[in-house]
Amino acid sequence: METLPTRVRHALSGNAGRSDLHDSPWVTLAYLVFVFVPLFFSPMGGQRAVLASLVAVAVFLPMHFRFHRRDAAGRAWLPPAVALVGFALVPFNPGGNTFLVYAGAMCGWAYPARRAVAVTALLLALLALEFWFVMPAGYALGWSLMSALLTSLVLAGALFARDKARRDAELRLTQDEVGRLAALAERERIGRDLHDLLGHTLSVIALKSELAGRLVERDAAAARAQIADVEAVARQALAQVREAVVGIRAAGLQAELAAARLALLSAEVRLDQRLAPVELAPAAESALAMAVREAVTNVLRHAAATRVEVELSVAGGELRLAISDDGRGGVLRPGNGLAGMQERLAEVGGRLEIDSPPGGGTRLLVRLPAAALEGPAP
Repeated sequence: METLPTRVRHALSGNAGRSDLHDSPWVTLAYLVFVFVPLFFSPMGGQRAVLASLVAVAVFLPMHFRFHRRDAAGRAWLPPAVALVGFALVPFNPGGNTFLVYAGAMCGWAYPARRAVAVTALLLALLALEFWFVMPAGYALGWSLMSALLTSLVLAGALFARDKARRDAELRLTQDEVGRLAALAERERIGRDLHDLLGHTLSVIALKSELAGRLVERDAAAARAQIADVEAVARQALAQVREAVVGIRAAGLQAELAAARLALLSAEVRLDQRLAPVELAPAAESALAMAVREAVTNVLRHAAATRVEVELSVAGGELRLAISDDGRGGVLRPGNGLAGMQERLAEVGGRLEIDSPPGGGTRLLVRLPAAALEGPAP
């Protein structure tokens, strides 16, 4: 079985040539214009410089697109190869340092962080040495410093983007793991509930049916009594199954809050929660869980918030769930989602209050009667 870090590495390597580079390979080609800009100002210009630059770009392009297609293990040789293109062009055109910038970005994606920094530093040192030999002394220092600054910034950006991609992959896998464990726990709970509910009941029905079969010839009245008992037990079991189905369909509030925390985290929204230690009736817990889900969905879609607070408390003989955010506010009337939330709350005797001043965030207050509690309030 794969561990989470292993799956994260697989997720990153599987997408490294696509979304993890966050820029389209076609978009980043726009920076090739800086290969030709120095030709308008450098004394090294001329037809040979233009021809050499065009050849360098032609050699670079296949490696550029190959880097965006290959997995991490298959592209480790590409950053030095791209740097070599730049080294070969510098004697004709100082704009060859542009390929060192590309090589620095590739190092950030192809190597571990320390190795990426070390390889990039070595390439920049070689570039500075080359500038020293092929350019006038007054130009060499300036070109070397400019190349070092640009390449270092691009390398830092690549390392940051790679780390963010890794954390996003971890978050996606964690969400999947939470969902899998929640589904497993739910299946186990359903199995236990059905066994406890139907095991004894079906055994009673089987025994009474067998007894009624034996009595039908000798004592018809007693047989009818046993059959009546079977009918009563079956009806009682049917009512219990219906109650159990409500519980099975009910989403757990804690599970919904865990899913909400992960969803908000992926949008860089902080979730704080304070929950009173109460036992909730299944129907009430399902209504509260759906309220949390709808509220979080609205925050992610519309609120532009940075913080969400959820508080569950018992006060004034009723159960209260407050969901607040620090977003833009301005909810003038309930939409379809909030209207559906109000309908579900009404089914369990609850109501919804909305406070959403423009620019002041939104606060949803769910009120449920004391009957929503399965035990005495603390």
